[in-house]
Amino acid sequence: MSMADKKRILVVTQEFHPFTEESFIANIVHQYAQYMQESDMEVRILMPRFGAINERRHRLHEVVRLSGMNITVDDEDYPLLIKVASLPGTRMQIYFLDNDEFFKRKKLFRDKDGVPFADNVDRMVFFCKGVIETVKKFGWAPDIIHCHGWMTSLLPAYLKSHYKNEPIFQNAHHICSVYNNEEALAEAMTKFAEKALSNQLSEEVVANFQKDGKLDLNHGAAHFSDGLIIGQENVTYAEGDMPVLAATNAEEGDWSHYVEFFNNLLLQTEESA
Repeated sequence: MSMADKKRILVVTQEFHPFTEESFIANIVHQYAQYMQESDMEVRILMPRFGAINERRHRLHEVVRLSGMNITVDDEDYPLLIKVASLPGTRMQIYFLDNDEFFKRKKLFRDKDGVPFADNVDRMVFFCKGVIETVKKFGWAPDIIHCHGWMTSLLPAYLKSHYKNEPIFQNAHHICSVYNNEEALAEAMTKFAEKALSNQLSEEVVANFQKDGKLDLNHGAAHFSDGLIIGQENVTYAEGDMPVLAATNAEEGDWSHYVEFFNNLLLQTEESA
């Protein structure tokens, strides 16, 4: 298969082992992304460059042609640097979105006492907008955009609303993997609606991130997605009539059910065109 014929999978994640500590999301994304690459798909991975990531050990280096952009959060501009590293033993490249204000700290989502960072919503806005601007600068139109983790929750909403006319995303299918809700993190986001409204999202869009009177990031992300993957066995979720892949444990690295799910979604779109 030529490079032009390969399906392009953009993986957007808040965690990825070995760059961040092992966690359910970090391990899942590593395993399935590698499988996708080996299944003759073109995979690019974007994640935050947290301060806990050792740049020397993982051989990160800045991509000068992609860096130098500013991302606006609450009417203030923050510089975005893009760094890249290769996953040892694979052909995969991981792109890191870096900014000292939001990602320099050593902890990912909580301080040393376990308290969620007060600016987690700002960090989410910066990351999701940064992903969009980075892909535009790639000039690389994805077929699938697959989101993992609460920090990616606003990405489908942005792409279906404020950025809906961006040409490079016109043929992209949005898939969200939902995991256990980080309820403590969500409860700490007392200014979520206010922040979202001040960062190019409408009241109608923001309303979809509420469920049963509470902030529900999974609910919002799923609402604006074209397909849903239940990331963990103990997560129950239903969202309209969109295609849903139930949680399954990959045995011996077999993620063929993900490939089949992606291909079916793309095929359904082609048949309905």
